[in-house]
Amino acid sequence: MKNLKRQWKFIVVLIAGAVGLISQFALHSKSLFSIGNLQFPVHAIIIDIIGILMAISLLLEIFHDWKTGRYGVDILAVIAVVSTILIGDVWAEWMILVMMTGGETLEDYATGQANKELRALLDKTPRIANKLVDGKITEVKVDDLQVGNTVLIKPGQQVPVDGQIVKGTSSFDQSSLTGESVPVTKNPGDDLMSGSVNGDVAVEMKVTKAAKDSEYQSIVALVKSSQAQPAKFVKMADRYAIPFTIISLIIGGVAWAVSGDATRFAEVMVVASPCPLLIAAPVALVSGMSSMSAHHIIVKSGPTLEKLAKAKTFAFDKTGTLTENQLIVDQVVAADDSVDQKELQSLAASVEQQSSHVIASSLVKATNKDWIHAVTNLKETTAQGVEGDVDGKHVKVGKLSFVAPDHEKLDVTSTAVYISINGKFAGYITLKDKMRPESPETIARLRRQGAEDIMMLTGDHKQVAEKVAKEAGITDVRSELLPSQKIQAIKDVPKDLRPVVMTGDGVNDAPSLTAADVGIAMGAKGATAASESADAVIMVNDISKVNDAVAISKHTMKVANIDVLTAIGVVIIIELIAFTGVIPAFWGAILQEVVDMITISLGLLAKTKPSDKQFGLEEK
Repeated sequence: MKNLKRQWKFIVVLIAGAVGLISQFALHSKSLFSIGNLQFPVHAIIIDIIGILMAISLLLEIFHDWKTGRYGVDILAVIAVVSTILIGDVWAEWMILVMMTGGETLEDYATGQANKELRALLDKTPRIANKLVDGKITEVKVDDLQVGNTVLIKPGQQVPVDGQIVKGTSSFDQSSLTGESVPVTKNPGDDLMSGSVNGDVAVEMKVTKAAKDSEYQSIVALVKSSQAQPAKFVKMADRYAIPFTIISLIIGGVAWAVSGDATRFAEVMVVASPCPLLIAAPVALVSGMSSMSAHHIIVKSGPTLEKLAKAKTFAFDKTGTLTENQLIVDQVVAADDSVDQKELQSLAASVEQQSSHVIASSLVKATNKDWIHAVTNLKETTAQGVEGDVDGKHVKVGKLSFVAPDHEKLDVTSTAVYISINGKFAGYITLKDKMRPESPETIARLRRQGAEDIMMLTGDHKQVAEKVAKEAGITDVRSELLPSQKIQAIKDVPKDLRPVVMTGDGVNDAPSLTAADVGIAMGAKGATAASESADAVIMVNDISKVNDAVAISKHTMKVANIDVLTAIGVVIIIELIAFTGVIPAFWGAILQEVVDMITISLGLLAKTKPSDKQFGLEEK
C-alpha cells in the first residue's frame, strides 16, 4: 500500500505538469490574480497547490519522525519546495516535486529489482496437490491437505507438503532447499521435503506435516518477514542528516547574503534536496539481502546486515552446528585377547541393527555391511540395551549395568556402548560427534575477517566439548551449560567485544539466538524454534555460510557508505556551483535526478561478489 501511495503521488505530479504545460503553452492562460510581483496563472495555481499539499504531507512525516527520536534530511525538501513557491519559479518547483515523488518510485523499483531472488521463492510455492482417494486423483488446495492423506506426485512436479514415500522410487531435486546440486534418490519409507522437485517416476506420498508446518512454506514465511523490513534501512542515512542539513543551509544562507537575492537561496535549496541520500542506504541494503538469499541465507531485516558487518564475537552451539549431529565410531576397546576389535564391532552392530535408538543406528551406519550378520532371539530392554544370538554367541549391548552388572565402573568420558559375549564382559565402543568438515576452516576464516573472540557454548560434558573445540580451532569453551547459562554467557560479553553473533540449530538454542545481537539458525534440517527466533537463517547444511553472511554484510555496508558519502559529496559540489548563480533552479532540479540515478546504480553494486579479503580468504 505504501508503494502504491508513492506511485500515485508521482502520477499526480506528472498529470499536474502536463495540465500546466497545456495551460501555459497551448492555451496561453493569463494570470488570474497577483500578489506583489508574483503572477498566478492557472498552471502556477495547480502546481503550487500540489506543492503545498506535498510539503504539508512531508512535514507531517517529519514531525512524526521527530517524536520517535529520528532526525532526517527531509526538511531540506520542504525548504526547496517553499523557496520556489515564494520566488515564483513554477517549473523549478514542479521539477522538485518530480524529483521527490520520482525518487521514491525509483527507490521502490530498485528495491524490487534487488529483491528479485527473495520473491522467486514466493512465486514457486506449491498451491495444488493431487490427492488420492480410493485410487482416484482429486485436485485439492495444498492448504487443505491433512496429515495422513495420500498424495500422488507426478514427474516434474513439486512436493506440496512434507511427507513420506509409500510407493515408488524416484530422484528428487532438492537444490532450492539444501543447495545439493545432484538429485537425491528416494525410496519407500524415505522422507520428502516440500519444495523439492520429482524426477522421472510418479510416487505416492503420505502427508506427515500440514502445509503451514512444512519445509518450503516455512522458508516462504521467513522470506515474507524479510520483505516487511526495508523501512528501517534509512536509519543509516540519518547519521549524516544533521551535518548535511546544516552545511546545506549555511551554503544557501551565505549565497543569499552575498547576492542579496532570495532566488540564489532557492537555487541552492533545489540542488540540496535529500533524495539521493535517502535512496542510497535502502537500495544498497536490500541489494545485500538479495545477495544473501542467492547464497542460501535468509536475512530478516536490514539492521542485521549492519550488525554482522561490525561483529566482534561469535558464539557457536556444538551439536548440529559445529558437528553434524551424527555419531561416528571413535574407539573400539576389547577387554582381552579373546575377541579382536573387528569381531567386537561386528557382534555389537549385528545385535543393534533393528534398534531405532540414535546410538544403535549410528553404530550400524558406521559398520561395514559385510560385518553385520543375522540375529535371532532378539530382545530389547527399554532404556538399558538389547540382546540376541549371533553366530551361536549370546551378545548383550547397552549400559554397563545391563551387560555386566558386576563389572567395576570404567572411566569412559565419551558416549559409549558396552558389550558382553556369553555372559562375559567383552569390551566397549565409544562414539563421538562427527565434525563438520568445513568447521575448522570456518573458524579460521572468521578470525581472518576480524573476529576478536570465538566461543563454543554447549550443554555437553567438558571432555567431549574440549575435544570438539580443539578439532574446530576454538579455545574459549563453555561446557555443561543450561539454556539460561548460555543466555548469561552472551549477556556477559563486554561492550567492546560486541556485536555478538550466536549460531545454533535446535529448539534449545532459540533463547540464545534471541539474546545475541544477531542470531543465526542452521535451518536446513527444518523450521524449528531456532529459525523462528533467529535474525538470519542458513538454508543449506553448511556452517561456512556464516562466513559468507559476514563477508556479504561487510561488502554491503562498504557499498552503502561509499554510496551515501558519494551522494553527499556530489550534492555539496553542485550546491557550491549553485552558490555562484550559474545553475537556475529548474536545471538544478534536473541535475538532482541525475544524482538519483547515480546513487541507485552504486547501491545495486552491493549485489556483486565481495572481495577475497572480505570473504576471509588467504591472499594468493
